[in-house]
Amino acid sequence: MSGGEPARARNIVPFAAPRSRRLRAPLLVLLGWLLGFEAVGGLVIFFMRLAAGSMPGETVHVIGGAGLTLVYAIYQVQHWGRVSPWRGRLDYTLGLIGAIAMGLTLGTGYVLAWPWWTLRVVQRGTGVVAYASLVSAAHNIMSMLALTFVLAHLAAVLLRDRNGKPAR
Repeated sequence: MSGGEPARARNIVPFAAPRSRRLRAPLLVLLGWLLGFEAVGGLVIFFMRLAAGSMPGETVHVIGGAGLTLVYAIYQVQHWGRVSPWRGRLDYTLGLIGAIAMGLTLGTGYVLAWPWWTLRVVQRGTGVVAYASLVSAAHNIMSMLALTFVLAHLAAVLLRDRNGKPAR
């Protein structure tokens, strides 16, 4: 007997926000918009460079990439704090590959942004920025891999049932 107070439950499970609410979280929505904006801008730059020899939106792409880096870093710290520790599942593997590809995309983007910064901001020049072809190619390829694996990770998470087992 306990003096009239109800016994405490021993199987208390911490509250986790439903997946639908997490998908509408402002930080994730902002990350999605920035990623989409940068993807479209990168494609425009890529095709215009090939077709016309010009790179419209170059400045916006560089600034957007800096914003994407900040938002992605904040999101990734919060996300890993929620989903850790590592589990040997498909969604975790796809997420890891996506995160590595995203990190390499952002890293090569900063390597490419350096000559842009030097010419446009430091020297206040208007000429053509001399980008390293190998770094530019790596940036383009890694950005495609990042988008592929981030979207695959999201699909694997959405297809997972509530118990963390793959949907059948």
